[in-house]
Amino acid sequence: MPESRLPAIALTVGEPAGIGPEISIRAAWSLRHEIRPVLIGDAAYLAMLANEIDPAIQLMGVSLEALRNYGLSATGIDRITVIDCPLTAHVVAGQLDPRNGRAVLHTLDVAIESVQRGWCDAIVTAPLQKSTINDAGVKFSGHTEYLAEKTQTPQVVMMLACEANDHLKQPLRVALATTHLALKDVPAAIRFDDLLCTLQIIDADLRYKMGISHPRILVTGLNPHAGENGYLGREEIDVITPVIEHAKSLGIEASGPYPADTLFQPKYLEHADCVLAMYHDQGLSVLKHASFGLGVNITLGLPLIRTSVDHGTALDLAAQGLGHADISSMLVAIRVAAEMAKNKK
Repeated sequence: MPESRLPAIALTVGEPAGIGPEISIRAAWSLRHEIRPVLIGDAAYLAMLANEIDPAIQLMGVSLEALRNYGLSATGIDRITVIDCPLTAHVVAGQLDPRNGRAVLHTLDVAIESVQRGWCDAIVTAPLQKSTINDAGVKFSGHTEYLAEKTQTPQVVMMLACEANDHLKQPLRVALATTHLALKDVPAAIRFDDLLCTLQIIDADLRYKMGISHPRILVTGLNPHAGENGYLGREEIDVITPVIEHAKSLGIEASGPYPADTLFQPKYLEHADCVLAMYHDQGLSVLKHASFGLGVNITLGLPLIRTSVDHGTALDLAAQGLGHADISSMLVAIRVAAEMAKNKK
């Protein structure tokens, strides 16, 4: 396929002291025949790493100003474009430096702009360290919240997914009604309007970004045994069931609420395109066990496509030197983003 027809994927390389730059370079080079990878980070630092990883890897740095004036030009499959976002301080692998926090955050702004201007078709984010950005004097709670704020998106949905493997007969997708909340705060956050909007976002993105014409969504209960007819809690009766019924009236194929402890079985999952869990560990513990490092984080509801790896910065691995990090999750994240970009087009 001609390079101009391959989906252009913006890869933010994340925390420079972690494994993000290495896995971004290695994955981009590995998939350069399938996508047009565009790395976003410090061009000089990435070029140095690329040479250490494999001298055959060729990067070409370009300034943001040049892109704004001339756009993104083709480089050929033997050279990868890097949008240069210079770091402030020298990088020591495994050691965080808040002086680089604002530069790391700037890569997200550049990634957003690259999609909004049509240079790239999707964003894939390597892991960053929230503390470094906060220590740099910028209040930051995470990729998802930042992207939502910058794109003026009122509600987004976090979904993790993994492909079929030796342990799964079919792909597994798990979306969350609530994300990073203390468990004691979850019941109050299960509200009719928010939960309905979550189902609508899931349904829309499964259709238009993932190419599933009639998405089937299974919804968990909040309480053990899905509340057991009110004896173990009334959230299922008062909120979750009414939301599901209303969603059905809107043409959304949702069902439940199901007890979460029995829902994640092949006989149920084979009839589902996504499971909506009520809180973080209720759904993600199962998925992360099943994915074995091949999971991908997808942000639903944004006006752009964003995927990410399902792991952190792994500073300890980075400190050991190059060659210890596994790029499997990054490969999957890039391929999923590319497929979503094709579906959206």
